[in-house]
Amino acid sequence: MKRLVSLLCAVAILAGLLTGLSGCRNDDNAPLAFPTDGSLVQVIVGATPRPHAEILAYIAPRLRAEGIELIIQEFTDFHAPNPALFEGQLHANYFQHVPFLNAYITNTGNYLHVVGPIHVEPMGAYSLTLDNINDIPQNGTVAIPGDATNGGRALLLLQQAGLITIDPAAGILATRSDITYNPRNLEILDFDAAMLPRVLMASETDVSIVNTNHLIAADTGLCPVNDSLVREPTFGNPYANVLVVREENADSPVIAALLRHLQSEAVRAFIYRNYTGVEPVF
Repeated sequence: MKRLVSLLCAVAILAGLLTGLSGCRNDDNAPLAFPTDGSLVQVIVGATPRPHAEILAYIAPRLRAEGIELIIQEFTDFHAPNPALFEGQLHANYFQHVPFLNAYITNTGNYLHVVGPIHVEPMGAYSLTLDNINDIPQNGTVAIPGDATNGGRALLLLQQAGLITIDPAAGILATRSDITYNPRNLEILDFDAAMLPRVLMASETDVSIVNTNHLIAADTGLCPVNDSLVREPTFGNPYANVLVVREENADSPVIAALLRHLQSEAVRAFIYRNYTGVEPVF
């Protein structure tokens, strides 16, 4: 699978050299459409490596059979795919949940359109030194993602565990200043989300709250379901990962075909077969 993803990424690089990735956006903002001559339509999708790029690589042969050449552009920087999509370097991206997208839109004024949800990766709290979340000591340390949306998400998980109380008015964008009750005087430390598996495995803090995709990508050997001290619920979870496009492609038949395959029973089975702790939401 990794070899297939690498091959598709190499194709994306070649396509960029030959045509310029910025050229994928039509001057008249015309939506993606199937060519009338029966040739393949290229669709460039930005994604983080696991599980997103691997899921896309899995459906690539099926899309090709329907006239779509899927080109996967991998990103490891979470803040890069939305600007790349808005600026026309991509036709779509698949890596984020809606709160993260909304924060980008609010901060930049650059509107992007959600086509549909694919899966959710419930966030979990992990420790190599504690067997129970309630064993965290007085003045204990907790590592959380440093970005606003996932940081608030981590704080809500600590509240779910009964360790802190957050002002209800803060909602999913809660910050440390919204903590109204912290009886153990926990020290909550911000880290880049992708660095949290390393923080966890080095036991730099008592507890690390890690996004499931980062836990999987880092090959920690930990199971999101069995090894988490506390974990977000799957049902009613507002952090489903979604397929996103620019507005002119919201009703594109090509994007509709891409979404149909991402929300297929084949992808549901692929997710369950390969990613413990990742749940389809379609």
